[in-house]
Amino acid sequence: MENKRYEMGLKKLQEVDGAEGVSVIESLNDIAPDMGKYIVEFAFGDIYNRNGINLAMRQAVTIAALSALGGCEKQLQIHINAALNVGLGQEEIIETIIHCVPYIGFPKALNALSVAKEVFKEKKIGGE
Repeated sequence: MENKRYEMGLKKLQEVDGAEGVSVIESLNDIAPDMGKYIVEFAFGDIYNRNGINLAMRQAVTIAALSALGGCEKQLQIHINAALNVGLGQEEIIETIIHCVPYIGFPKALNALSVAKEVFKEKKIGGE
């Protein structure tokens, strides 16, 4: 059963995050390989494989949560990339963050928008 959870999770991780997600898991091998296993099995094997909402909605929720937490800029970068991978566009990502302003405040939303701007610049999306 555990091996099946890992396989399901790894497949979903690759679908959502692509090579960048796999790279995050591999980066843990020399310091905390169990952490990578937990992320793959629980987050992607169990949670991301649930029914009820699609991957684009899951990424919008994740962007909102990471924006609210603050201090999660690297993870936010990964999940903004993932949002683009699963079909959210630049406008939807920006609107997700702006929608959070009344709940999380301007500083956290501005930090999240700064991360989004960098991702869009790297992907050559939008102006500039």
